[in-house]
Amino acid sequence: MAMTITERASEELNKKIGDQKGYLKIRNVMEGLACGAGVPTLFFVPSRDETQDILFETNDRPVLLEKSEIIFFDDEDLKIDFSESVNSFQLKSPQQIINGRMSFIMNKII
Repeated sequence: MAMTITERASEELNKKIGDQKGYLKIRNVMEGLACGAGVPTLFFVPSRDETQDILFETNDRPVLLEKSEIIFFDDEDLKIDFSESVNSFQLKSPQQIINGRMSFIMNKII
């Protein structure tokens, strides 16, 4: 799987993260949902769990995915973008928009 971060998303991430050390992490948040699939959410976390997280190098900064959630992100090419019209991050693949309004949560231990 390849993952890229668009220039616009990178600019927005730099505004939000600044000089803080940590990792971007995409997770399927399932709390409060009736279905089992979850909603892809972008986190900024202070550390990596090397037993659970897979590190993906991108054109900008590394992104983590949990091994147990890889099946939800089986597209060959994922892209993290930012839409100014909806003021939100987006997770896309060439086939679909996976989450057009992806939440961004800072420094939450997950």
